[in-house]
Amino acid sequence: MPPLLGRDTMPRFHKRRVTLLLVAVVLWTVPAVGMAQRSPAIGDPAGENDTAATQKPPEPAKAIPLENLWTIVQAGGKLMIPIGVCSFILVVFVLERAVTLRRGRVIPRPFVKRFMKQLREGELDREKALELCYDNGSPVAEVFLGAVRKWGRPAVEVEQAIIDSGERVTNELRRYLRVINGVATISPLLGLLGTVVGMIRAFNDIARYDGLGRPEKLAEGISEALLTTAGGLTVAIPALIFYLFFISRVDRLVIDIDAMGQDVVNVIAAEEIAAKQAKKKEPRTTKTRGGNKEEA
Repeated sequence: MPPLLGRDTMPRFHKRRVTLLLVAVVLWTVPAVGMAQRSPAIGDPAGENDTAATQKPPEPAKAIPLENLWTIVQAGGKLMIPIGVCSFILVVFVLERAVTLRRGRVIPRPFVKRFMKQLREGELDREKALELCYDNGSPVAEVFLGAVRKWGRPAVEVEQAIIDSGERVTNELRRYLRVINGVATISPLLGLLGTVVGMIRAFNDIARYDGLGRPEKLAEGISEALLTTAGGLTVAIPALIFYLFFISRVDRLVIDIDAMGQDVVNVIAAEEIAAKQAKKKEPRTTKTRGGNKEEA
């Protein structure tokens, strides 16, 4: 004897049976009604007119949205979200590097001119030069600081100190440029992934809805593929341009700082200091009326 069914089980079976029956009726009646409407009586011209009147024109395919940014993001699918995040990151770090890499901030001209002038004229000693570099705090002052710490040492040691300080300054100037380069690399890959996803969706629509006969279904997947590709390239191209621009600016600034550091070496190295002291100790000679030279 089969087990007794619960109270809630019988109504479920009845609902399923009724649902299956209704579905069968609909599946049977809809094609029949359609055939009745599509096949008028033979020789009845009125039937042809009725058929033309009852046929509905196909829905027009949706155009790719280009008027509003929000509609473009929605039509582009979920992959437009990481592309939008990449664009936000790009704007933030481009503004930060544009402010940080200003020439007046990296190599302040008034400080460099005053420092080099006082250094050549002998108005600075080691302590005053260190104080000036600490107070300024610019990247070029940091390079000068590394050289001044080796004041009076051989030129090789002073140059090595400038090289070490220059490497630290260069790394600081190139900070966040890898982020911009990463955006330029990742954005087109996200666009390409969106293209693949959109084309998969388009082929699925062809298989499910006979997309060749319903272009509006096919257009949704193709528009998603094109919009993600366009979005990725729109972010990647400016990112690559800004990356190359900032890299070239950093290279120019580093070359200028290196030349200025070499000028500092020519003043504070031990060889230069000894040469200056030797010149000061040289006796002066004066000519007399008889042509003899006398030491002054």
